[in-house]
Amino acid sequence: MKTKKIAAIGILLLSVQASANKFEGIAETPPMGWNSWNTFACDINEELIKDMANVMVSSGMKAVGYEYINIDDCWHGERDNNGFIQVDATRFPSGMKAVADYVHSKGLKLGIYSDAGDKTCGGKPGSNGYEYQDALQYARWGVDYLKYDWCNTENLKAEGAYRTMRDALFSAKRPVVLSICEWGDNKPWLWGEEMGHLWRTTGDIIDCWDCEVDHGTWSSWGIMRILDMQDGLRQYAGPGHWNDPDMMEVGNSMSVNEDRAHFSIWAMLAAPLIAGNDLRTMSVEAKNTLTNSDIIAINQDKLGVQAFKYKVEHEMEYWFKPLADKSWAMMILNRGEKSQKVHFDWKKEDVVDPFFPVEGNKYKTNFINSRFQITDLWNKRSLGTTNKALTVEVASHSVVVYRLDKISNKDKH
Repeated sequence: MKTKKIAAIGILLLSVQASANKFEGIAETPPMGWNSWNTFACDINEELIKDMANVMVSSGMKAVGYEYINIDDCWHGERDNNGFIQVDATRFPSGMKAVADYVHSKGLKLGIYSDAGDKTCGGKPGSNGYEYQDALQYARWGVDYLKYDWCNTENLKAEGAYRTMRDALFSAKRPVVLSICEWGDNKPWLWGEEMGHLWRTTGDIIDCWDCEVDHGTWSSWGIMRILDMQDGLRQYAGPGHWNDPDMMEVGNSMSVNEDRAHFSIWAMLAAPLIAGNDLRTMSVEAKNTLTNSDIIAINQDKLGVQAFKYKVEHEMEYWFKPLADKSWAMMILNRGEKSQKVHFDWKKEDVVDPFFPVEGNKYKTNFINSRFQITDLWNKRSLGTTNKALTVEVASHSVVVYRLDKISNKDKH
């Protein structure tokens, strides 16, 4: 009898393990939204969150695809006598469910933050040992997205810690996007697809073009530094599982050209588009950058393939991204300090995606035998077709981005 009981328990445990999974069918394109950390850090409260939800609607951001209002660190109070996490009642006097209900009333979704360690990066209660209780609490509140950080995790293994939270969320039965935020230290691109919907590939971003800010035991990175850290990762991403080079700094302190380049790079990388500025006070230029629907369409393309760097000429980089309808996106990035005029002869370029085969053939433009309509996505104008070579001047710290829509195979005309 005892043996039968042990066997039955074993079968039950295996059944529970087999049923644990991440939620499928969400984040099929890179998530779009806003996060509090880059601008406000721990200085958050419920009125701020409601304001951001209001402006996400009134600014037109919701209309072009933004949907998540994500509360980062420092919303936490203490745990109750049963171990369930509570909100800071001073910052969120109405409670988190009321905030979630408000965000949902705007047609948006609410994101929240926790940490795999005993304490968050801001010193608040972490989820270590309380994963299932926290997941149940988030479900009760109506949370739709969890950013799960990696501070104070000295004796934990990343893959196991994120699996535990994945299973806890799944057991709570409310679909939640799980954002793995362990900064790329444990190569999450190798295991992240099974655990969550996106994973950070680097340490924290900072609003500068090309810099490192040394904090002693860790660094913050500028846009170009983070771009370079994405080398070799694109083959791991796709619908439902994305490389995450961190939240955006558009609208914080960089120039208009730098903001446009930053936004374009994230779009080409099929990265989550999570704004990090104060939406209430953003300039017209920042709003126009964040709501460029043509650039967003490149990011949200259902094929879900990241761009690849095709070639480099001094400080000029040429990037291509295959799209679902056999179209392409092309970005020319000027990393340098001076404007540069570039010449691109389509007939002499054989652009082939090095990683992703389609029915036995790699994605390839075949510019020699095919003709494409060229649309400038920042200046909103047609540039003719690929029958004629492209000559364009690209400003310093800036980009040009084109959509190439296939018209025909030239040998049929």
